[in-house]
Amino acid sequence: MLSWDDEATPVAKPAQAPQPQPALAAVTSPVLRPSASDIALNPALVAKPQSSAGAETRRVNAADKRIINGQTDVNQLVPFKYKWAWDKYLAGCANHWMPQEINMQRDIELWKNPNGLTEDERRVIKRNLGFFVTADSLAANNIVLGTYRHITAPECRQYLLRQAFEEAIHTHAYQYIVESLGLDEGEIFNAYHEVASIRDKDEFLIPFIDVLTNPEFKTGTVEADQTLLRSLIVFACLMEGLFFYVGFTQILALGRQNKMMGAAEQYQYILRDESMHCNFGIDLINTIKLENPHLWTAEFREEIKALFLRAVELEYRYAEDTMPRGVLGLNAPMFKGYLRFIANRRAQQIGLDQLFPQEENPFPWMSEMIDLKKERNFFETRVIEYQTGGALNWE
Repeated sequence: MLSWDDEATPVAKPAQAPQPQPALAAVTSPVLRPSASDIALNPALVAKPQSSAGAETRRVNAADKRIINGQTDVNQLVPFKYKWAWDKYLAGCANHWMPQEINMQRDIELWKNPNGLTEDERRVIKRNLGFFVTADSLAANNIVLGTYRHITAPECRQYLLRQAFEEAIHTHAYQYIVESLGLDEGEIFNAYHEVASIRDKDEFLIPFIDVLTNPEFKTGTVEADQTLLRSLIVFACLMEGLFFYVGFTQILALGRQNKMMGAAEQYQYILRDESMHCNFGIDLINTIKLENPHLWTAEFREEIKALFLRAVELEYRYAEDTMPRGVLGLNAPMFKGYLRFIANRRAQQIGLDQLFPQEENPFPWMSEMIDLKKERNFFETRVIEYQTGGALNWE
């Protein structure tokens, strides 16, 4: 067995004519590095810097924790500093649900009935599924491959793990609806390539994923930290906090008319989850700002405002595409005010001024849905009991 402490013995070679000596760098032997299995069997093989002596026994002080660029041990969950993140993790666990627990039989019968839904209603459903089947996968990839790496607070990482699982449940839910209704999977799952209003939203988001998932990207400079903060704002405030709301409103409006109630029930639970994701992201953003006030420059704020305006424009185009005519008592112009109202709220939540003064909410029933505490199912199908604690909690 090769011992890393032994010197390699050169093999004797037959005599030959002297050759010109190459430069030293060219003949230096490659450095042999121990494998993972060697290290596991003999941890002493890992060289430790002198400055880390005794670091293994130093206990974490909560005051030393930071959301980004922290120096404390990310494997030590307690003592808590960000109790709000832990509370949201517990609430997410209490709100657990699975798609297959929801009966889709009435939806299937309605969809197969030629007179059950109008063509405009069917368009709304298929466009919605076409956007959402990809959107939650993008969100999960952003968390697992990007955001999680750069967050150094264990409490926040714990919630991100729960959030990633919830994104998987949401993708499962959309697939379950597609499968139950017998829709063309190729059409639905490729919509983000083939439908311009969906493709444009995804193309707006993807650069903010790519920068965080790049293995070369690291925080620690003002520029890099602002890059991370910008991506967090895009995903919490614009993707989960804005891009989902035309679709949520449309499907929940169907449920209010006793149509597609199984799908609408799943969207209700997804809306509850996404509301918490958005709230967590906003808390994360505001804490990073608090700990790193130098990042929140006037120039940076102007960049964020421009992103908000672009997101509102893209989501309104999506509303126009999904509703070329009035449907379900809704029309695209109604969503212009709604999206501006939501954008104002998100902007204020992270410390920006309103972008569209004097806008009001044209769908107050959506606020009632989001603010629901403990109540019968909105569609009066059964009492909601997904929470292990028995109470539906949106916060």
